[in-house]
Amino acid sequence: MGNKMLLFGISCILLAYYTYMPIPENIEEPWKVRLIDTLTKIATLTATLFEYTGLMKFEHLFFILMRTQNIEPISDENITVIDTEFSNIPVRLYLPKRKSERQRPAVIYIHGGAFVTGSPKMESYDFVNRMTANRLDAVVVAPDYRLAPQYLFPAAIEDCIIVIKFFLQDKVLEKYGVDPAHICISGDSSGGSLTGTVIQLLQDDPEYRNKIKAQAMIYPGLQTIDTWMPSYRENENGPFLSRKLAIMLSVRYFTKETESVHAVLRNEHMPEGSRDLFKFVNWSHFLPEKYKKNHVYREPIHGKLNTFSALHLDRRVSPLLVNDSQLQNLPLTYVITCEYDILRDDGLIYVTRLRNVGVPVTHDHIEDAIHGAILFSTAPMYLHSGLRIIDKYISWLQENL
Repeated sequence: MGNKMLLFGISCILLAYYTYMPIPENIEEPWKVRLIDTLTKIATLTATLFEYTGLMKFEHLFFILMRTQNIEPISDENITVIDTEFSNIPVRLYLPKRKSERQRPAVIYIHGGAFVTGSPKMESYDFVNRMTANRLDAVVVAPDYRLAPQYLFPAAIEDCIIVIKFFLQDKVLEKYGVDPAHICISGDSSGGSLTGTVIQLLQDDPEYRNKIKAQAMIYPGLQTIDTWMPSYRENENGPFLSRKLAIMLSVRYFTKETESVHAVLRNEHMPEGSRDLFKFVNWSHFLPEKYKKNHVYREPIHGKLNTFSALHLDRRVSPLLVNDSQLQNLPLTYVITCEYDILRDDGLIYVTRLRNVGVPVTHDHIEDAIHGAILFSTAPMYLHSGLRIIDKYISWLQENL
């Protein structure tokens, strides 16, 4: 009995050691954030152990945890919610019930999840899209795109493009009473990355150019070249999304080679001859002074994983990897960034570059919030910052869509 108690005590101490981190003083609802962060770190440790022992792949545990949050399509007195397919791609559709004298706006919402997990069926995303449909009297389309590692890059992009092009058909817009001049593509986290990518691809296609009025991004990831920006350094251990967890999950979108994870963690994953692209994401040029602090810019190091590294030169992976003439063709844009987020600087650089080329941009920076806040927008573990972000996002849509 004594040995068991001793083992239990040592286990608790080790768990506390590996999961504890100080929470910034100005963060909202610190006890909730600490609990979320601790549970995430426990899940990360468990996933690492499971992969090491061969029970399951690292990312699969997170896929299971997120899938438990899926809910059925439940209609209410205001909104009809349907799970259907657009060109064989699953989508969740939100259709306002009340009669309208005008054509409605539409929002295509692309969920986050590091490309390996998540679904529009999750309760938090259902909450966001239901509220959007209600407050805007808008049709909301949420694609349930294929996930890695079963489906590697560019499967997620292809699915989103297929859904969007299907929806933009005149007969489909007419069927749902949508005004073709008032359509927005939105997304959070990796969904923000997909939003940036599909907007650029649509602008390159003469048939679909200028058919999207606006894009909205909530704490988006927009580049994979430099994983040691100030926001990565300051929030390396979280809260919630640590640098290591983000890299371990997102790399699965590009490759199944485990050594690639270590290369990205060392910031040594860019191929020879790629230095000319660094200028597009050089934070020392584009970050506002308050976010540079005392950090010193260091270029990413050229690695030797050429097959994997070549993907990082693809602008479909990093929407920031385009020149100014391409950026200036983008539509009205809204970006939300959070202070305690490794992806903060991606969004800040994007805002700066878009403003430099004259694209109308609205930017809200949430000083007391963490990455993934909108995932915690429903009971029992809801964050007020998540609700504020959702309110800001929908309010912007009301004013601009």
